This record gives sequence, C-alpha cells and structure tokens, in this order.
Amino acid sequence: MAMSNNITALLNFIALMCSIPIISAGIWLASKPDNECIRWLRWPLVFLGIAFLLVALTGFVGAYWKKEGLLGLYLVCMFMLIVLLLVLLVLAFVVTRHGGAYPVPGMAFREYRLAGFSSWLRDHITTDDNWGGIRACLAESQICPKLSRNYISAADFFAAHLSPIQSGCCKPPMICGYQYAGPTTWNGAANMAADVDCAMWSNDPSQLCYNCESCKAGLLGNLRHEWRKANVILIVTVVVLIWVYLIACSAYKNAQTEELFARYKQGWA
Repeated sequence: MAMSNNITALLNFIALMCSIPIISAGIWLASKPDNECIRWLRWPLVFLGIAFLLVALTGFVGAYWKKEGLLGLYLVCMFMLIVLLLVLLVLAFVVTRHGGAYPVPGMAFREYRLAGFSSWLRDHITTDDNWGGIRACLAESQICPKLSRNYISAADFFAAHLSPIQSGCCKPPMICGYQYAGPTTWNGAANMAADVDCAMWSNDPSQLCYNCESCKAGLLGNLRHEWRKANVILIVTVVVLIWVYLIACSAYKNAQTEELFARYKQGWA
C-alpha cells in the first residue's frame, strides 16, 4: 500500500511538472501581438495549464498523505482535462492544416489569401463583427511601425522574411503595382482591378492595409504559424500525461486491492 502511494505521488509530481510547458506555451501565445488583439483566444491554454497544475497537486497530496478520496477526485478530473486537451489539439490541428500563403516572384516574403484558410477561422475571427476591434488593436500596435525602423532600402525590404501579418497588413499586395517609398509608404498609380485590396491601401499610418483581405489572411497566417509551434510542445506533453495517468490508475487499483486484501486477512486473524 505504501509502495503504491509512493509511486502515485511520484507520477503526480511528473504530471505537475507537465503543467509547466502547457502554461508556458499559453503565455507565449498570449504575448504575441496578434493574439493580444483576439482576446478570447489569449488565455484558454493558460487556464488549462493551471487546471492541470491544481489537479496534479491534488493527486500528489492525496497520494502522499494517503487520502483515497483526493486520489479518486484526481483521477476523474485528470481524465477530463486530458480529454479537453486532446480536443483542443485536434481542433488546432484541423483548423491550421491549410494555409493561404503563396510566393511572390523576386521577393523573400510571401503573401496570403483569406480563402486559403479554414472556414472555422474565418467565421470566428475575420467577420465584420469581430474585425473592427481587431483592426483598431493592430493599428495601435508596433507591428507595422517597426518595419520602418528595420528596413530602409527597397532591396533590404524585398529580401526580408516578413511575418504573415507584416506582409498582409503593412503594405499593399505586390500585384497592385505600387512603387516602394518605404516599408509603409507606397506611391504611384496602382492597378485597381488587380485586387480588391488595391483600392483599400492608404499611406496613413492608422489605415495602411488594416481593412484589406490580405491583412485578415496575414493575421490567420500568424495564428497558424504560432499554434503549429505550440502544438509540438502540447503533443509531447499530452503523451507524457496519458502515460502517467494510465500508470497512476494501475497504482490506484493495486492500492485498493492491497487494502481489501489486508482487511480480509484482519477478518481471519
């Protein structure tokens, strides 16, 4: 019985440590400028990691001090959290499977089409109801002004590996034919028929291409890139958590069997 409790306590300590990469991944995602502008997407992963931390701590206390009720609660709650994390991973994988990037001849960066991304992302982020607040947040951020400080010449800018959101929001689509005067300043006559975004471009720092379809696509491109990075950490973590949970269940079952056998022996004594 003591050996089973010690094993369970060790496993719960490992599960407690697994909550750290989940919380860290959530904080990393929340710190990104694009996620700062999508408030409902910022903190769910952090809250999920904190829930894993609290549940694992409950299991550790229950095993260390031999509280069978806490151990039972731990097993039920941990199962629910693992299922929730798996659902989140599957959803993140499905909605980020497709990307709307396409190469631009002669440029190091790519541009993005909104139609290339999943309909779920488009329906939940880039609709008119949501975009007004996101657009205002992007205009207040330093995403585009930072380009003017980093790139001076056209050659440097065209050789830059811009992020999706920089490519989509801070400049007009290259197909429009504007002439480069600065990372966020483009002059000359444009081919308005080439793309609907060509008429939306403005050199006004508060406007730029924030109303463009390419900006919406760039935001989704950033989200896709960041979530796919976070998914690698989360997949490894959930595999460890499932392994720990299965062993913990076995240890808990063995502990109950040993206790039942001990009571049976006492009854015959």
